Order: sequence, then C-alpha cells, then structure tokens
Amino acid sequence: MPVLTAHAVTKAYGLKPLFENATFTIKRGEKVALLGPNGTGKSTLLRVLAGLEPLDTGSIDRRRDATILYLPQEPTLDPSRTPREIAREGLALWHAAKLRYDEVSHRIGEGEMTDELMHEQAALAEDVERLGGWSRDHEVDEILLHLGVIDVERPVGTMSGGERRRVALARILVAKPDLAIFDEPTNHLDADTIAWLEEYLVRDFPGAVLLVTHDRYLLDHVATRVLDLEYGQVAEYTKRNDHVGAFEDFLEQKAERYAQAERVESNRQNFLRKEIEWLRRGPKARSTKQKARIQRAETAINAEGLRVRGEVELVGLEDGSSRLGGTILEVVNVGLELGGRRLIDDLSLRLVKGNRIGIVGPNGAGKTTLLKLVTGELTPTNGKVVRGVQTKFAYFDQARTTLKDDWTVLDNVAEREHSDKVGAGEVTIGDRVMGMRAYLELFLFEGAALRRKVSALSGGERARVALALALKTGANVLLLDEPTNDLDLATLGSLAELIESWPGCVLVVSHDRFFLDRVVTSILAFEGDGKVQLYAGNWESYSEQKREDAKAKKQATRMASSPPPRSTPPKAASVPPPAPANAVPGDRPGAGVRRKPTRKRGEG
Repeated sequence: MPVLTAHAVTKAYGLKPLFENATFTIKRGEKVALLGPNGTGKSTLLRVLAGLEPLDTGSIDRRRDATILYLPQEPTLDPSRTPREIAREGLALWHAAKLRYDEVSHRIGEGEMTDELMHEQAALAEDVERLGGWSRDHEVDEILLHLGVIDVERPVGTMSGGERRRVALARILVAKPDLAIFDEPTNHLDADTIAWLEEYLVRDFPGAVLLVTHDRYLLDHVATRVLDLEYGQVAEYTKRNDHVGAFEDFLEQKAERYAQAERVESNRQNFLRKEIEWLRRGPKARSTKQKARIQRAETAINAEGLRVRGEVELVGLEDGSSRLGGTILEVVNVGLELGGRRLIDDLSLRLVKGNRIGIVGPNGAGKTTLLKLVTGELTPTNGKVVRGVQTKFAYFDQARTTLKDDWTVLDNVAEREHSDKVGAGEVTIGDRVMGMRAYLELFLFEGAALRRKVSALSGGERARVALALALKTGANVLLLDEPTNDLDLATLGSLAELIESWPGCVLVVSHDRFFLDRVVTSILAFEGDGKVQLYAGNWESYSEQKREDAKAKKQATRMASSPPPRSTPPKAASVPPPAPANAVPGDRPGAGVRRKPTRKRGEG
C-alpha cells in the first residue's frame, strides 16, 4: 500500500530545475535511499515530500492517515527542553490513541456496549498496534541511550549541534511514523551507533524510510530501492540480487544503463553523420526525398546526447612528499585532562611514512582533541609531542570553520576577498603550478559556481571548498576530522583514492566504516577512561579483534562466576573376594567355583 506518491513533481530555483517531472511511489515498510551528486537538490526534494516546501508543478498524494516525519541536517529544537521531553513527543499519537482506547474500554466494561463504541474500540486497537504496540514508555530512554544521549535531563540549548541531531533522530525513531524522511542521519554518529541504527531500521522499524546518506554499509544493508537524482531527473533502481548489497546492485544497474545509453548515443551519431552527408548534397538531391526525413534529421541533431557528470579529481594532488625527514610526528607518553576529565592517558605514537591511521571512538571521547594536540593548538597535561622539521600539516576540521560564509568559493580558496578582481593567484602542488581557477575545476567549481557565496552552498559543496583550501598548502601530513560528512559518493571515492596514494601520512577521524576499511592501515581507538589503543589493520580487522576480545572476556567472566565443582570423597578400592583353592590363575574372581549344573526338565 502506498504511503506517498509523487506525480510529475518539479521544483526550480531561478531558471535551473533541481528536479523535473519526478514520479515515484514509496510503499508501506520499504526502505528507499535517495542518491545523487552534491548540489543536485536532494535535500530540497526531501523537504518537498515532507510538505515543508511548495511545488512548482505536479502533485504529491499522501495516505490520509499516514504520519510523515522529517529529520533535517540542522534540526530546530526548543532550547529549554530536555532530550527526554523532546523524545517523548514521538509518543504523542500513541499516548492519545492508548488513552482513548482505555476510556472506550472502560465505558464498554461498565455496560455501555453500543455498536459505535465497539467499532471505535477495534479501530483504536489497530491504531495502537500500528503506532508500536501496547507498552512503549520504556523506549524513550533506551533509544536515547543507544544514540549516545546520556544526560537526558540537560537542556538541549546547552548541547552541541551533533547532540541535538541525535535527540531529533531519537524523537522520530520513538514515534515510528509511517514514513521517516532522513537527511544524512549518520552525521555526528560514531561507528558503533551507526551499526546499531542500521540494525534498528532493518529489524525494529516498521515504517517506510526515505534517506539521503553517504554511508555505504548503511545503504547496502538497509535500502531495498534507490532513487537516483541527476540532471534534474529521478531514476529508480530496485534491488534485484539478494547476494550483493543494495548499493553494489545499484552501481551494476547504473553501469548497464550507461552502457545502453552509450550504444544509443553511438547509433545516434552514426545516423547524424549519414543524414548530414545527405543534407549537404543540396536541394536538387533532396527534391525527391520526404520532408519527414529532414524533420527526423533535425530532431536527432537537436536531441541531447549522453551526459556524464564530472568527478572530483583529487588523485595526483599529492605533492611528492618524500621530503619528510627522519622524524615526522612522535607522541610520547602524552596525557590530557580537560574540564576535569582524563581524555588521554599515557599515549605514545610514532608516525612513519605511509601510515594512514583511522581514529575512532564515541562522541566526546577526545578524537578531535587529539588532532589539536598534534597541531599544537592544545598543550598536553603531561608528555610531549615532537613534530619534524619538515612536517607540514593540512587540517580539515569537521565544522568547516576555515570558511567565510559571506565570501565566494574563489575568495575562500584564494584566501583574499574580491579575488576575481585583484587576482586569485596560483597553487603549487609539488612540481605542478596551476592557476586558482584550474585548481578549483578539479573540485567541480567553475564558471558562475566560483562566484557563489559559501553560505548558499549545500553541505557537500561546502566540504569540497574546505578540502580545496586544505589541500592547496602542499602539506605532507593530512589531518582529516570527519571528512566524509555531506560528501556525495563520487567525491568520497576520489577522496579515498587520494588518501590511498598519499605519499606522506594521514590521521583521519571518521565514523564511516566503509571508508575506514578502504583507506587506513591501522586504527587508533578511544576506549574510555583515557585509554587509547592502536590496532593494526582496517575497521573490519579492528572489529573482529574486538569481537574476539569480548568473547574471551565473556567466557572468562562465566568461568569465574561458575561454582567450583563439588568435592566428593574418593571411592574405596574394591577388594575381590578370596579365590577358592582350585581357582585357575588368571581367571576372574569366582571363576573357579564349581556350581552344580542345572538339570533341564525331562532329563533323568
């Protein structure tokens, strides 16, 4: 049964349509991913479907009794309310249905058994079941805890943007709407929390889901269908292979679609070539030809050919950073206390060329703080940080604080206002020297896009500007704090290739498990109480080791809690009876006893 159906939906800003004649249906219980490059209008489409923005043309049919809730990238919450109060709002419909059911049931129990009340009771029972069942009050604190919201009585106005997003996400999960629309739900969640959310959406969330996300593992395990928004058109891909993930299946189908489009384009080009030759023969040669052939040729000439979107070209930006020196970075017995908390306790770490270290751990554990220790922005409580003479950092911070919102893309990367008038300068990457505009083309900014204010960009476009600014420094050590947030999948792939080929060292804070599996050579894990432990290998290797450690710990706990085996007195050795005098040596005891043979009935 459809929860929502979009009919020929169109939305444009200025002359450019973000999406045009988009038609699709979302059915009850299905999980749908909306994909597309940054800046194509995915967030706008979500807001339109949620009823928060008007359409230009088309219509949207929403099932009359359906509840539809939307999680924006930056939710607005009452700053005076607590996480528990806000999450309990998700139970408002359930509480109303349950309260009314109890009232009607009480009246029926008192003898008021009218047909009207009996029908209402049955309808209310269906509502309570549809909204999650008969006992749900406990879910509020459980879901908040799973999402890492510990202080449930603290006003949200005192919380960070990431904490507020988790509270808003909890409200929707508690509500269990018929359709949940999520815009980048994994941003500001650590990897363990994302793994929990993944399982929750698959096993415990009964409603339909429409989500924009860059998390490959979440896409693979949750989505059953993909809507692909590109060049203003929405294409649908339904998962057809149960043996591969939804995203892998989508890539295979899209590759087939492009291959078919290339064949069609090749045939079109052949047709054009022949028709143009014919048209050039002059009026005399064409006098006997049909007008339909001329019209067909003109239509083919004017038709739009195959369009393939460019990709961010980060590979090759590495500056040949072989000039690293003997010492790159050494962290020696470092400890750090902030706000009365011991974030890091006795950490020692030495970087060598080629190290790519993924930094993981719960939110607030100290991952970003460690990067600030590395750069010298913070001083350790004890121990020391030694930086090599030739070590040069490029720091990409998750808040994108290096960007000036009221400056253009070109101004931000050139680091000078009105750079289009005074000159944007050049970028030197190793032995390569290029103009600023040519450099920004590698990040898909060219023409009018260079003059757009950063405040008008999407989250992914802002991330590309911040990357361009960080990577132009000619650094040999990359410090990346949540670089995958808001990036589209194509840009993520280019970033992963850049890191894999980086000749220097990389420290990357990330919650993206697929990204960590692909790029890192070791994992530095914040494990609580200041303990920071280095593990060889990627995320999967680290996860496997943690599972083995947990299994061993559980087994040791079980053995320690088991009662010792009950001690029993040893059995007395059995002493065989003395053998008779005529016993044969070696016979069993009693073997030598002569017994009178039993006489059978009938014998004399």
